[in-house]
Amino acid sequence: MCVGPFSGFWGYASVPGSVYRSYENFQRLWDDIRLDNSSALQLSSVWKYKRRVKVQKPCPNSTARNHFSMYRTSIMESPGSSGYLIVDANGGLNQQRSAMCLVLTIRVHIWFCYAHICNAVAVAGLLNAILVIPRFELNSVWRDPSQFGDIYDEEHFINNLKGYVNVVRELPEALMEIYDQNISNIPNFRVQAWATVNYYLGVVLPILRDQRVIRIAPFANRLTMNVPSHIQLLRCITNYKALKFSPPISSLAEKLVSRMIERSSMTGGKYVSVHLRFEQDMVAFSCCVYEGGEAEKLKMDSFREQEWKGKFKRKDRVIVPALNRIEGKCPLTPVEVGLMLRGMGFDNNTSIYIASGKIYQAEKHLAPLREMFPLLYTKESLATPDELAPFEIFMKLECPAASLRGILLSWQL
Repeated sequence: MCVGPFSGFWGYASVPGSVYRSYENFQRLWDDIRLDNSSALQLSSVWKYKRRVKVQKPCPNSTARNHFSMYRTSIMESPGSSGYLIVDANGGLNQQRSAMCLVLTIRVHIWFCYAHICNAVAVAGLLNAILVIPRFELNSVWRDPSQFGDIYDEEHFINNLKGYVNVVRELPEALMEIYDQNISNIPNFRVQAWATVNYYLGVVLPILRDQRVIRIAPFANRLTMNVPSHIQLLRCITNYKALKFSPPISSLAEKLVSRMIERSSMTGGKYVSVHLRFEQDMVAFSCCVYEGGEAEKLKMDSFREQEWKGKFKRKDRVIVPALNRIEGKCPLTPVEVGLMLRGMGFDNNTSIYIASGKIYQAEKHLAPLREMFPLLYTKESLATPDELAPFEIFMKLECPAASLRGILLSWQL
């Protein structure tokens, strides 16, 4: 349950904004919305980005590169590497890239660069280690079996890191024999969160040199943000140069973008892409109440217990749905997204691309959004069945938003 032991004393239920009423508001405003389309002049101003666009800074200059070469030479006890580094990237795709540094849009741009795979490369450089292609954990919630090569171009990754960090697809046979051909048999070294450079050099490096291989799992947030420029260089190169989607994903992505532009002729090829994060797992995890009444509450309680066990029943956990809504912590429903876009000035001639997994109660929640924006598209409406067929196994998994399944269900153009 999402209500802690003292929640009964919290009188938020009657506070404005504490109860979901967006669909009621839509019904009340619909006649005005339907009749009030922005003029061409007004709409054209919506597409303009009035702030000065920030120029993307390049990766650190040659000074940092020279410092890295000098650093790598300085920590070598003997010619060659210190050993092999294996990391298990856990979490959703955005977290995993930050272990590599990623969440993506299918325009083959990357959003949100925080901390795992970029960090894996940075740590390998810090330790003068050979990095084994990162493994993705099979998350108990997402149940996505996809691995690095399903999502990224491995050859591109390896080649773009040459001269900085050596990357291999697997351990040498001699080491695999020691661990009965099973990487999971390699003892897991648990690194403290946000570990410093000194921690890695003082604690991890000696063990790596002694054992010749080290496995770190989980790897989320295992390196401090504050690192020397020559190590930050590795994060940068990984994120902006080494990570590239695999050819099947890149090819289909470009087709979808092209088709969206073709279908947006009334707005000069411009369209709005919306990631509707309103799947059942997101609704359940938020502990927010919508309009489903007692039946919805029981369903969500059951789903939370099934997926996260006792996480929401801990005695120290006090979660009040009404307070969550007041504080803006509830996932936006499709109708709320539609009202927001209409309020911004986008009229019903605007093409909308919906990136999403299976929307919670989709028929009910998507209907008002379609009324506001009839030109609504998804990957299923843009791609042919044959084009989607190679990815079908991932699209049928039960839960949204991790690894390759996350790309397929949450493609943002």
